[in-house]
Amino acid sequence: MSEFPPCPQCGSQYAYPNDALLVCPECFHEWDPAATETAVDEFAPAKVLDANGNELQNGDSVIVIKDLPVKGAPKPVKAGTKVKNIRLTEGDHNIDCKIEGFGAMGLKSEFVRKA
Repeated sequence: MSEFPPCPQCGSQYAYPNDALLVCPECFHEWDPAATETAVDEFAPAKVLDANGNELQNGDSVIVIKDLPVKGAPKPVKAGTKVKNIRLTEGDHNIDCKIEGFGAMGLKSEFVRKA
């Protein structure tokens, strides 16, 4: 077992020192070990906020606030479309949902508001 803390990004136990920083050989994340001890837990899920700043949670219903073009579809998702039972995920498109007439897709939280 390594004497260094695991990588805060991927959890790898193979971190090694490089000058004043620690480096993860698996995800190439570099961090200052003194700063991460005082930082908030990075593995805690981040809050997802809608366009108005309201916090979203799994199972919420949201409304699309602008027309969103869909790749491969002949028409966009129209503003005012209500989406029920969302799931929050990590990444750029942080909402997974099913939209009637379009199927399963990912949305960005900045283009929706809480219903």
